[in-house]
Amino acid sequence: MRKRADFLAANGGKRAATPGFVLLIRDRRDSDPSKRVGFTVTKKIGGAVVRNRMKRRFRALAQEIVPTAGLAGADHVMIGRAGGVERDFALLRAELEVALQKLRKS
Repeated sequence: MRKRADFLAANGGKRAATPGFVLLIRDRRDSDPSKRVGFTVTKKIGGAVVRNRMKRRFRALAQEIVPTAGLAGADHVMIGRAGGVERDFALLRAELEVALQKLRKS
């Protein structure tokens, strides 16, 4: 996802908060079954180096988990939180899986 309007629309969807990030999922309600992913990390988290590192970690997580566990036809947005940069990658992976399961049920 690249357009601001898509991120704003995702903000109206379901959300699950974890210590490392907040996951937003919005069903697009169209005929396209693709799973789109977007990432947001604000300047409150840190400088450009820190924000880019966090987005790289989120990209790696999304490439690994969203194709199998994500919701078809939905936008997935990961919003970075302050503790996300220092968290162990395995913890982030487990948190993403739990958040996706939680949102799938609701």
